[in-house]
Amino acid sequence: MFDFHTDKPRYFEIQRVVTEESIIPFITPYLHKSTDNWILEVGCAEAGVLKAFLNHGYHVTGVELSTTRYENAKKFLADDIQQGRAAVINQNIYDIDPKEAFPQLFDVIVLKDVIEHIPDQERFIPKLKEFISDNGIIFFAYPPWWMPFGGHQQICDHKLLRTLPWFHLLPVSVYTWVLKSFGENKGTIKELLEIKETGINIGRMYRILKDNQFKILEEVHWFINPIYKHKFGWIQKKLLPFLASIPVLRNFITTAHYIVFKK
Repeated sequence: MFDFHTDKPRYFEIQRVVTEESIIPFITPYLHKSTDNWILEVGCAEAGVLKAFLNHGYHVTGVELSTTRYENAKKFLADDIQQGRAAVINQNIYDIDPKEAFPQLFDVIVLKDVIEHIPDQERFIPKLKEFISDNGIIFFAYPPWWMPFGGHQQICDHKLLRTLPWFHLLPVSVYTWVLKSFGENKGTIKELLEIKETGINIGRMYRILKDNQFKILEEVHWFINPIYKHKFGWIQKKLLPFLASIPVLRNFITTAHYIVFKK
């Protein structure tokens, strides 16, 4: 497994820097022109993304289902939590009533590398309307399912599988057989099969947003994901516009889709 997945302080810092460099500049034109914006991150993990927003003076709240990652987030944001600038909640978002849980609705909702892990996106995405203010925005960053490593095979223990593009697109039975044949442990296989069920492509994202009357404000199709600079030393690069306009092709060569929208 790549060490940045197990080295939590390093991964926290990677998430913070990528948010500072790429995400905040991308959504800034749609933020309120003040530092009073309230930010909600769903699936905040260790809270590196939230730390970047804190550094810009915003109020932040993170919701994280994993107890381990929630505890790590509390440690990393301990000073900010103590100062009342941040809050982290260990709860399923479906169990939260925003009118009771929060002093106000949020100006920005962020999901970074999370939406592809959430089952039933057709139900979940419109659910976010309950948490967002009237003029608020929602930002997703995610790897389209059909992209070379959309199956998250980088978590495999076997070096070949870790670096083998597109093999996650095999039929479930064949995919499972390959994983078992290369000696992957049951926990890894379970996680990879779960992402195979929940992975989302660009076309399906568009359909869900359209069906729920969301308005897309801006989007970027990344040929080289901005986070790859910090993981592998690769320079971020946008997909050429004419390639991004080809529906089927862009799903295979977009390594990250940034999209900001509102209700």
